[in-house]
Amino acid sequence: MPRAFRVCVHTLAYPLVMCIAFLLFAWLQGFLPGTAAAYIAIIWGLLCITVHEWLMPYQQYWHPTRFDLINDVAYMVLGQVLLEQLLLLIAFFLVATLASTTEWQLSGIWPHDWPIWLQAILLLVVGDFFRYWLHRLFHQVQWMWAFHQVHHSPKRLYWVNVGRFHPIEQALQFVVDALPFVLIGVQKEVIYVYFVFYAINGFYQHSNCDVRLGPLNWIVAGPELHRWHHSLDLKEANHNYGNNLIVWDVLFGTRFLPKNHQIGELGIPVPNYPMSYIRQLVAPFRRHPTTD
Repeated sequence: MPRAFRVCVHTLAYPLVMCIAFLLFAWLQGFLPGTAAAYIAIIWGLLCITVHEWLMPYQQYWHPTRFDLINDVAYMVLGQVLLEQLLLLIAFFLVATLASTTEWQLSGIWPHDWPIWLQAILLLVVGDFFRYWLHRLFHQVQWMWAFHQVHHSPKRLYWVNVGRFHPIEQALQFVVDALPFVLIGVQKEVIYVYFVFYAINGFYQHSNCDVRLGPLNWIVAGPELHRWHHSLDLKEANHNYGNNLIVWDVLFGTRFLPKNHQIGELGIPVPNYPMSYIRQLVAPFRRHPTTD
């Protein structure tokens, strides 16, 4: 592959894929429901990331095994799809119940009259603030780290394992960075815009794509930063807590991106930690998790 082409892909792939995804989303909204438009835009991004990951990987040995994929798909389907939908149903039921039985009203908190894109940016910044501190607590509080170890257990990064979260952690994430915005009535149009960025950035963040984001590494929590968060060395891993943005890490002094240095081993310093879906569900409740 010509060097000039590789350099272009390294530097332009992420912003180009993201921009095209938003243009596609905006166009599709003209004749499709917002949910469908958002998912199609995300699928576009995911296809690009998959091709990038296989043709120009950051590390060749990070390609997933069949065992990896089976368990990652289980997390994706049961956690990111089914559990997420269940939590949303509970949230909307809670909102409907409160609205019909009390004088409860929080919608005035949110600037509904702002342009959609500006509301989406506000949602991104505020949501990431809450998620930053939750994530930091998951690293600093022992019982929370027991659940978060599930996410850090893989020894390689690729987009499919972005959804590897214990259900307990996922529920806490929902309470912190999703439920508050449902309760204050953020418009679905705003959430669609947010969701497109959230999903594509999340897939890129966990991907094995070889990218160079340059100045964007001071704004978004991309793959170059997030790899260090998955380092086997906890002194390196206890940085870069941002979910979508890195700005809160910059502000609170936890951003970490050493120059001219590649990441070493990934994972957690726990011998014989189980790697299968079922055993990882029970691992946080056991003193000494056993291997598969």
